[in-house]
Amino acid sequence: MVKSGNGPSAWQGRFVGPLLAANVLVVGLTATLLTVGALKEDQRAAADRVMEQRTAVARAAVETEIGRYRDLMLAVAAGLGTNTRLTAGDFAAATAPLDRAALPGATSVAFVVAAGPDGFAATQRLWRERGVPALTLAPRGTHAEHYFSIFQRSLNASGPSYPGLDVAESPEASAALVAARATGDPAVSDAYVLLRDRGIPEAEQQLSFLFVTPMAMPGATGWLALGLHSRDFLDRVLGTGGQGQLDGELYASNGAGERVKVASYDAAGRRDMTRTGTIHVADQQWQLVTGADSRRLPGARTSTPATVLLGGFVITAMLALLVWILATGRSRARSQVLVATAELRTAEAESRRQAGLLRAVMTSIGDGVGVVDENGHFLLHNPAAKGLLGIADDADEPQDWQEHYGLYRADGRTPFPLDELPLIRALRGESCDGVEILIRNGKRKEGILVSVDGRPLDPSAGLHGAVAVFHDITELRRYETDLAVFAGVVAHDLKAPLAVIRGHCETAADELADAPEGPEVFEARSALDRIANAVDRMAALIDTLLAYTTSRDAPLKLETVPLARLVADIIAQRTEHLRPDVSAPDFYLGQLPEVLADPAMLRHVLDNLVGNALKYVQFGRGARIDVTAAPGPPGWTRIEVADRGIGIPDEDKPSIFDSFHRASSAAGYAGSGLGLAICRRIVERHGGSIGVQDNPGGGTRFHFTLPLAPARAALDRALAERAAVQEIAGGVRPGEPVRPAGVAAGPPHRPGAGPAGTA
Repeated sequence: MVKSGNGPSAWQGRFVGPLLAANVLVVGLTATLLTVGALKEDQRAAADRVMEQRTAVARAAVETEIGRYRDLMLAVAAGLGTNTRLTAGDFAAATAPLDRAALPGATSVAFVVAAGPDGFAATQRLWRERGVPALTLAPRGTHAEHYFSIFQRSLNASGPSYPGLDVAESPEASAALVAARATGDPAVSDAYVLLRDRGIPEAEQQLSFLFVTPMAMPGATGWLALGLHSRDFLDRVLGTGGQGQLDGELYASNGAGERVKVASYDAAGRRDMTRTGTIHVADQQWQLVTGADSRRLPGARTSTPATVLLGGFVITAMLALLVWILATGRSRARSQVLVATAELRTAEAESRRQAGLLRAVMTSIGDGVGVVDENGHFLLHNPAAKGLLGIADDADEPQDWQEHYGLYRADGRTPFPLDELPLIRALRGESCDGVEILIRNGKRKEGILVSVDGRPLDPSAGLHGAVAVFHDITELRRYETDLAVFAGVVAHDLKAPLAVIRGHCETAADELADAPEGPEVFEARSALDRIANAVDRMAALIDTLLAYTTSRDAPLKLETVPLARLVADIIAQRTEHLRPDVSAPDFYLGQLPEVLADPAMLRHVLDNLVGNALKYVQFGRGARIDVTAAPGPPGWTRIEVADRGIGIPDEDKPSIFDSFHRASSAAGYAGSGLGLAICRRIVERHGGSIGVQDNPGGGTRFHFTLPLAPARAALDRALAERAAVQEIAGGVRPGEPVRPAGVAAGPPHRPGAGPAGTA
């Protein structure tokens, strides 16, 4: 017999190991499943106990509420029965506790009397004298005896009362009244739709009951009756008693003697447990069926079986795996070493390929890329980055970057602060986009404007650092400047033919002035007016579009501007052309300071806000405009323009200053949607901020901040600080200083109550 060269140990490693592991799996899984089965049985028993407890609580809650109905009805009926001359006031006083008792599902309580066909008039007269002067008995059908509602009180704000209603129209209610009179005890009707509910949509109707208590009265037959909406009753009682964990269905008899479901209550979950119980209500028997999702009952379901099952599987698998590893470890370890070695060689080759690809990409792309480590030392500057910087060698320390590379703010004069550089911000964990930096050094004497994005390095790289990507936007800014100039030329060329058309219209109108009146002349004048109005609208739109462009690109010409004189001049121009039959606007001007601003641009802001306040008013109502000033941050003032117009809806406020945005409330009013966008551009170019809020007196309150006249130096500093985070106004030429779009204003100031608060 020839033995295998591998010997017995190879046989054991190949067959004994798997057999032992299989035995461990079978034994472990069997023990786990038996344990989980026992835990499941315990959980089911616990769920049954909790279900019984919850059902008992729910049933007791229903019985308690029904008992409370009965006791309150008996007490009120006994009190009313002792009154020899019952009036509406007595009934209202006696039933007041029912209103305060917050009876679930109760609709109304009524005093009902019986009357035969021969006694309608006498009965009506009697109870009119006792406090119901508008009582009108309305018998329905032909009955030996009718039952009329005399006094009523609505409960739980459930609706109006119906004095004079004939209860005999409902066989179920009539049967309950007769039964209560015959036995002298309280009675409950079969389920039916209350007479008062039959006028509402069928989908909103619900089966209800009438609780009846007889009243012993001298010389009259009377009852105290209370309506109960079954669905509202069950929702309140089960929602509280079942704590939102029990379903419920209430069954009772209807007028035909059939057992029907009168109400149901649905709780969350899938019903897998039910209980049924009988509830005695006066001369009726109700059936309450409760159900629940055992998974939602407290204490009935735990994660123990699942945990044991998962733990048993994991432990069994681990033991089986351990047995298999110990039995086959040596040969498997050898094969794993071979596989790992091959994978390592493959990974090394792939790493070299990826590194070569990355170098090729970094060399080929046109955008500059710079990477630094956690200390600010450059790890990478691709050729595009060195070409944009104009300097081949890198600075060793971040403190030397500004001077070494010639980094300035977009104004071309202010050295860029170290803490605001994108790479430094990225080292602090901040991401930034579109930071504009002017680079001017010995190699870049004319200077270029670049836009820089900074990001922290992905932690998966195994190194803390930052990366920045920057590209040249000098030509883009120059193009924007040329585009603004082009817009001005186009606006001039477009308005020239409009002026010719307007002139021809005026000439034609002058010639028609002396023409004899007639339909043709009238129609011709109307046509000329329409043409002139269209020309004016087109010219205004061109002016608005041009202002929208120049508000961003035109240079600021700052000087001291007296606000009071400027606002008064705007108001005079806005109101001098009003027709005599139009009510004059009501203006209030507070104490307005002198500010440092571009007069033409500031005039455009105030003229737009005042014009909007005059235009957006409710039809037939005069305008009221308040222009006031309040202290702002040091060296600044806050200007407010308040009106009592149509206002701006809250959902439109966040975007009201966006281009071409119009509020939904402005439908029916002329406008281009650019006015407020122009105002924001101008205010932000002055370093301020603009906002809007509701006016306490109705309408809208716009507010914006401007530097005070003596604060020129503070304005220059603020403009320099915000240049890195605001969009640059206008084009940028290499080496040419520009003024940034704005600076951050201080915290908003809320002025005290004054005349402006009443606008």
